[in-house]
Amino acid sequence: MISVEEALEKVLSYVEVLEAEEKPILDCLGQVLVEDVYSDISIPPLDNAAMDGYAVRAEDTRGASPQSPRTLRVIDTVAAGSISQKEVTPGTAIRIMTGAPVPKGAGCVVQFEHTDEAQRRGAFAKIGILHQAEPGLNIRRAGEDVASGARVLSRGITVRPAEVGMLASLGRAAARVIRRPEVAILATGNELVDVGRPLSPGKIYNSNTYSVASLVRRYGGIPRVLGIALDSESSLVDSLRRGLDADMLITTGGVSAGDYDVVKDVLAKEGQIAFWTVRMKPGKPLAFGTIKGADKAGRPRNIPHLGLPGNPVSAMVTFELFARPAILKMLGKKNLTKPTIEAVIQDSVTNTDGRRIYTRAVVEKRDGRYFARLTGPQGSGILTSMSLADGLVIIPEDRASVEPGEIVKVIMLDWSEEL
Repeated sequence: MISVEEALEKVLSYVEVLEAEEKPILDCLGQVLVEDVYSDISIPPLDNAAMDGYAVRAEDTRGASPQSPRTLRVIDTVAAGSISQKEVTPGTAIRIMTGAPVPKGAGCVVQFEHTDEAQRRGAFAKIGILHQAEPGLNIRRAGEDVASGARVLSRGITVRPAEVGMLASLGRAAARVIRRPEVAILATGNELVDVGRPLSPGKIYNSNTYSVASLVRRYGGIPRVLGIALDSESSLVDSLRRGLDADMLITTGGVSAGDYDVVKDVLAKEGQIAFWTVRMKPGKPLAFGTIKGADKAGRPRNIPHLGLPGNPVSAMVTFELFARPAILKMLGKKNLTKPTIEAVIQDSVTNTDGRRIYTRAVVEKRDGRYFARLTGPQGSGILTSMSLADGLVIIPEDRASVEPGEIVKVIMLDWSEEL
């Protein structure tokens, strides 16, 4: 058996950052930019009003107060998207809406609340200014957000909603990003039945495909479900061939030492095995290697293949530790690890065979400290232990046990609002 760190190092050594693609900006969310983005416009393009109000000369408001308003003649009204053709001159004002370009001659915008507009009942030939205004008040200057020619976004960043909005503000309809990896997923086992079908004696529903496909999608990949293969080399090979143009193959089941666990045998015949079995619990029977395949153009290549255990908890835990970092690397992400915290464990855990244990737990924050409580029975077939958990408590290989009150490290699967 190899360590978790050695296994992860081998997995990551077999995957590379994928090539770029150009996509509509709304479809780029969560992907990594492959180019610097420069602006060929200024944002805003012109000085514009930051408030609804009146564009005036600041000097025309000197000494203004509710008791001594400065009355100005209103010569125009300008809405956002329009440009007034008139100029603000001494003693005049232009009624202006938020976002509208500031008219020529105006030095500030006095908001409606600082005028007597409400008392004029819609008669806007004149307006009384009730507060003195400083030059530049309520004006957004041209280029104060983005100057023409400036670098707005840097290559290597992940596109979030703010970046999508930024691209849109530049008039960009598309962007170049590292493409999402396509991950082919195959479940193995004579006992498996797909969802929506009758369940006969001795059979179980195929949950692994759906949990693994959901994880692939959650972390930015594109899942391709291949279905269920029987516990025979011929059935497994036939099923795998339908995924040999994917960027990664993931199988569940068939990697233990039983008579019908054939995944590792097929992996050895159709490609090469990098490792089999990892010093961890759950997830000891984990196979990784490559299978001969081809890209979309038909060019030969070796496809990384991760053979996850068949037990549903083992499949999900090993995915989080090994498949997730591989997908993130292919996406061009730099941070491949989940947040890890220190918490006070509230249960005892025994380590009987010197493997690293990942126990499922609920994490709470109280009085500035984190506390981890196990989700109940921790068997690798108890999927509810994952559905209730938001963290994985790590019990090191060299610890025979941990007791309530001890400090442990916890890999956070999710962050709740309470944390």
